[in-house]
Amino acid sequence: WSRDGSRFCTACKDKSVRVIDPRRGTVVSEKERAHEGARPMRAIFLADGKIFTTGFSRMSERQLALWDTENLEEPMGLQELDSSNGALLPFYDPDTNVVYVCGKGDSSIRYFEITEEPPYIHFLNTFTSKEPQRGMGWMPKRGLDVSKCEIARFYKLHERKCEPIIMTVPRKVSGDFG
Repeated sequence: WSRDGSRFCTACKDKSVRVIDPRRGTVVSEKERAHEGARPMRAIFLADGKIFTTGFSRMSERQLALWDTENLEEPMGLQELDSSNGALLPFYDPDTNVVYVCGKGDSSIRYFEITEEPPYIHFLNTFTSKEPQRGMGWMPKRGLDVSKCEIARFYKLHERKCEPIIMTVPRKVSGDFG
């Protein structure tokens, strides 16, 4: 859903990304073959109304793309990540404008900052653990421990357990200014 709830976007098996106005029941904009590959795509709205998608290239490379809903002809930004076969799941934090991306079967979470200037999608870092995830979910902001500088918490699904993964911003230790 868009931030104001007036539209939603879909990523379909026909490889199209659509922006829909649910009140009118109309497709506002559409991009056929947003990602050329046959594997699954995902699409999410960002706070500024742009759309962030994950999918696959024709050569089965995993991709990230940023789209302006006013012009879906070409992506504003497009990055190829790797040739792993797990579909990428995007999680968006509107407060920091950071998109966290993880794939089924991966053992990492990559995160990217989305900015107003090219190249728009900026790689920040990768969190890596030993075991691959079977799925991922995340805690709403109200459940985070801000006193510990927690900015995101994921729940990584394993075969027999669910592991919390906590993202924090390190605090600078202040010196004596005497």
